[in-house]
Amino acid sequence: MTALRTNESRWASAYHAPVLATEVADLLRGCAHVLDGTLGGGGHALLLLEQGARVTALDRDPEAIAAARARLHEYQESSRFRALLGNYADLDAVPELGSARFDGILLDLGVSSHQLDDPRRGFSFREGAPLDMRMGDDAPLTAADWLNATPELELLRVFREYGDERRAARLAREVVRRRATRPFVISDDLVGAIRGALGPRSGPPDFARLFQAVRIEINDELGGLAYALPALRDRLEPGGIMAVIAYHSGEDRIVKGAFRDWSTDCVCPPRQPMCTCRGRALGALVTRRSITATPAEVAANPRARSARLRAWRSAE
Repeated sequence: MTALRTNESRWASAYHAPVLATEVADLLRGCAHVLDGTLGGGGHALLLLEQGARVTALDRDPEAIAAARARLHEYQESSRFRALLGNYADLDAVPELGSARFDGILLDLGVSSHQLDDPRRGFSFREGAPLDMRMGDDAPLTAADWLNATPELELLRVFREYGDERRAARLAREVVRRRATRPFVISDDLVGAIRGALGPRSGPPDFARLFQAVRIEINDELGGLAYALPALRDRLEPGGIMAVIAYHSGEDRIVKGAFRDWSTDCVCPPRQPMCTCRGRALGALVTRRSITATPAEVAANPRARSARLRAWRSAE
């Protein structure tokens, strides 16, 4: 593992620094064909290619596709790498995939460093940034659209469930009050509403948490993940491994629950007298607990602080 750690800076790019790269490399070592469902800057794809895998990659963001194709062009020319525009949550909408199956599947959830740093994308609370937050053109609404039109109770739900905000009701009321006189357009508008509801002592941690909540809703990240996991599982070859890096507690709960369910022989209700489910485990956990970043990685890449990596293997 020490040798792998020395390569981590090379796997990073101006677009994105891959999180838990060494751990992903260890989990997917030996996989002949890997689906990278969240291509980003291509860092994880590069390490898998260097291990000898053939990589098929997806991303919702055309900019990510272009950046990764340019970076990994030599592997693309040798037919070991291909990047496709598409959403991992809807594999059937990517005709190039057909009925392809994989020895390994990787999801690195959330947004890339480039998306956060690019003010045009509106993912951060940087002053004057547009309230967009769409990962791709398949998202129907911008963050501004959603903030300006969503009923108060739905605003409350998102701020509470995705933002872990105990004053969600106050913030939802503040958004509704402010948009009645001036629509939300830029990041400053949402920051102002957060400060108006949470008080002047609120700061960047609050802004980051609540901007993330809006982004998760805009892109249907939790719903898409829950829908995608069984479909991705069914694309695994016998003995294949699925690895998922989550950054939000809601994401991690979905992954943990799915992997645990698939690793259980019977999932019938406890008091049901006769088993009517599949009656056998579909595979087994590879990671009993989530893998987290080392202090050294967190120091070099603060985004790794909240990362949780879990893996599961399909039955032979």
